Amino acid sequence: MTDLSQRLAACHASPVHDVMREMGYGNCVLPPEIQPLDRSMKIAGEIYTLSGHIDQTLTRHDSLLRWSQVLSRVPHGKVLVCQPNTHAIALMGELSARALMMKDCRGYLMDGHCRDVSDILEMGFPVFGRLSTAADIMERWAYDAMGAPVTIGNVTIRSGDFLIADMDGAVIIPQEIAEQTITETEKVMAEESDMRNAILGGMDPEQAYLKFNRF
Repeated sequence: MTDLSQRLAACHASPVHDVMREMGYGNCVLPPEIQPLDRSMKIAGEIYTLSGHIDQTLTRHDSLLRWSQVLSRVPHGKVLVCQPNTHAIALMGELSARALMMKDCRGYLMDGHCRDVSDILEMGFPVFGRLSTAADIMERWAYDAMGAPVTIGNVTIRSGDFLIADMDGAVIIPQEIAEQTITETEKVMAEESDMRNAILGGMDPEQAYLKFNRF
């Protein structure tokens, strides 16, 4: 899967969506409110999932222990995708990002908020989420599943699926069609490059469309 992740990293979210839509997989885009901390950030790779919930009965020790267990158990080289089922607290911070970087995590996407944003930006670790908040997980949140399917927006996401996320948005690729999708996207991007060169060379846009069937 490493080769697929590397090939996907050379693609862009929008043409991946276009290819998947033509293949009949139109429900693949996560809510547009999920954005990168920095517009230049990009994530591409195989997904490992995480979900959790608010639990205000937890002690400080229990909540932090459970979060450290998450960081310990994430497989190397994956993209961590989290459905925290809350928008009240931050589900990523500086120390957690550093721990994930040490496990060669390719990035982190959550249906939630982040903290320690300036530190994470300085690190360059790719994080996608909704907003930022100073509120942390201590005595407030616990994971309930790792590796199990999660839903963000209208998209169900499984461990083993693939994610590409950039400034255009985030797209989920089911594992069964990952190689076909990436191969077709590579072809589309090559055709778009040829079409771009033709237009820059003076070809009429209508004629360019009729020749390349792209826009």
